[in-house]
Amino acid sequence: MVFQPLECSVPKAKAPLNSLTAHAESPVQGRVIKKYPNRRLYDTETSTYITLTDVRQLVMDSAHFVVVDAKTNDDLTRSILLQIILEEESGGAPMFTEAVLANIIRFYGNAMQSFMGAYLEKNVQSFMDLQVKMSEQAKGMSPENWAKLMNVQSPMMQGMMGNYVEQSKSAFTQMQEQMQKQSEQMLSAFGLKR
Repeated sequence: MVFQPLECSVPKAKAPLNSLTAHAESPVQGRVIKKYPNRRLYDTETSTYITLTDVRQLVMDSAHFVVVDAKTNDDLTRSILLQIILEEESGGAPMFTEAVLANIIRFYGNAMQSFMGAYLEKNVQSFMDLQVKMSEQAKGMSPENWAKLMNVQSPMMQGMMGNYVEQSKSAFTQMQEQMQKQSEQMLSAFGLKR
């Protein structure tokens, strides 16, 4: 299965729909899905009610969409995406361990929250870019040869991912040290030594 990068249009939370279309920097492109108080989702492009599974398929198809509250026009896209993640995590094979989820929760309200979000986003994007590149390189392969390659490459991929994680960890540590030095310099400039 090849995952496509998520390209849904996700404007700022709780922005009214009319202000989304009024500003050039955050136009609503693609589908508008309205969520009604009875929790039903209405796809304005197809004029039909859809399910969370249908929204998941839009994500898988890299469709541009926004989910808005039918009464207030508040943006509910993030909330719906989180619901999809919850359903996927509750189903068969979860992606996140309890330890990972607990660590993510611990970053909320932490001074490093915004850095963690950016860090995760960049790492997921790097992983997606790697997957796209591998997929492009293997376009001419038959499914049987692709399966053989993946079986042979599985240990190699694990090693490569291990190296990637170590490099990522090292970069994060360097960033942390640099921030510490900059903070100390700033405090020193104000005459506030630690």
